[in-house]
Amino acid sequence: MKRYLSIFYCAIFVSLIMPSLCMAAESSVNLGFLLPLWSILPFAGILLSIALMPLFVPHFWHYHFPKVSAFWAMSFAMPFLYFFREIAAYEIAHIIIIDYIPFILLLWALFTVSGGIYVRGSLKGTPAVNTVILMIGTLLASVIGTTGASMLMIRPILRSNAWRVHKVHTIVFFIFLVSNIGGALTPLGDPPLFLGFLHGVPFFWTMHILPEMAFASVILLVLYFIMDSYCYKKESKTDASDTEPEPLRIEGSYNFIFLAGIIAAVLFSGTVKLGEVNLFGVHQTAENLIRDAVLILMGVLSLVFTKAEARKGNEFSWAPILEVAYLFAGIFITIIPALAILKAGEQGALAVVTKSVNTPAQYFWAVGLLSSFLDNAPTYLTFFNSALGKFYPGVSEAQAVSALIVEKIPYLAAISAGAVFMGANTYIGNAPNFMVKSIAEEAGIKMPSFFGFMFKYSIPILITLFVVITLIFF
Repeated sequence: MKRYLSIFYCAIFVSLIMPSLCMAAESSVNLGFLLPLWSILPFAGILLSIALMPLFVPHFWHYHFPKVSAFWAMSFAMPFLYFFREIAAYEIAHIIIIDYIPFILLLWALFTVSGGIYVRGSLKGTPAVNTVILMIGTLLASVIGTTGASMLMIRPILRSNAWRVHKVHTIVFFIFLVSNIGGALTPLGDPPLFLGFLHGVPFFWTMHILPEMAFASVILLVLYFIMDSYCYKKESKTDASDTEPEPLRIEGSYNFIFLAGIIAAVLFSGTVKLGEVNLFGVHQTAENLIRDAVLILMGVLSLVFTKAEARKGNEFSWAPILEVAYLFAGIFITIIPALAILKAGEQGALAVVTKSVNTPAQYFWAVGLLSSFLDNAPTYLTFFNSALGKFYPGVSEAQAVSALIVEKIPYLAAISAGAVFMGANTYIGNAPNFMVKSIAEEAGIKMPSFFGFMFKYSIPILITLFVVITLIFF
């Protein structure tokens, strides 16, 4: 049955795009100008699958989500390769080599290394303790990245709240703060900012959005403390009082050396130029290959030198990173037409979007809303280039960026904040969101569904906060 559904969907998809793609293959290679809006159907399909299948067919989704991801990837890739051939092969190879593999390697390295750091002790999940943990994680996110901070802090907060019944909101605010907003201050914090760094934005320029980040973080921490205090009053304190106090201590602390190695590798790839290497027709820089090799080395060293007891204490498993790897493989393949159309700007099928973006507030919301459902790194880069073309047409990138960071600070600040902040709006807005959700569910916490997360938490809390930020800052 699944095979026939796949053939049926591919037949519909091919029949819809066949005329334009046949013409495109003969006349041009600029996909963004030629692809129709319905070419993003597989991308919409995988997003809807992630949103709805865990809700309506949870057992099937739990065991078969890699197949679902592969189905949507193939439903786009097969007709794409058939009609565009070499062009399509290049685009798929490019997004795998340039984006997907480095993306997964960085997440894997941070996940592996931070999973070897075990904070042992008997923290009690009171509102004050939880708020402090969230605050520490938020500050760490700009230093070791949202993934590193999320993987380092999620298990301590899960253990300290294991005795509590009402704890879903704690994980949700953890996603808001540690997995997203906290990474806004440096290029190490979140991939979109690192892309800006690679394109000439100074390393510490992102400190320009410190007021926005501080405002959002303080408001969310205060709101969390109030909400958690209310929930805490409903808890039975018997379970918490039964445990014997245990001093706090860190096991596997030498993994901080490996974290430093990861940070150094990322900085190295953004500051050193060593030329390019041709991989299957795709030009990758030598410094990026060295970075990826160091990331693998740091992860392997962590696996070799970390005692099994530390990972066992963290209840470490490969399930969260595997889930991200499988699902984002499908997302990265099916996102190709969406990104191409966006990069075409006013000449693409989404011209109405790019034409309507002119003020900092509009950039903030356009980048943010797309980053909630697309990968926020290429979305950032698309609107970053759009701003350069709008304000400095015909000027070289180096000169345009130098002018942008001085003359158009509110615009770049809006693009940066929108990409980082609004990644918290959905589970798929940023990769750590999925990993935190998966780890929490493995610990027995019933997390809200895709739409439950949005309608119960992100829309009433975050969207309201972002409206206030827009009025004050943009």
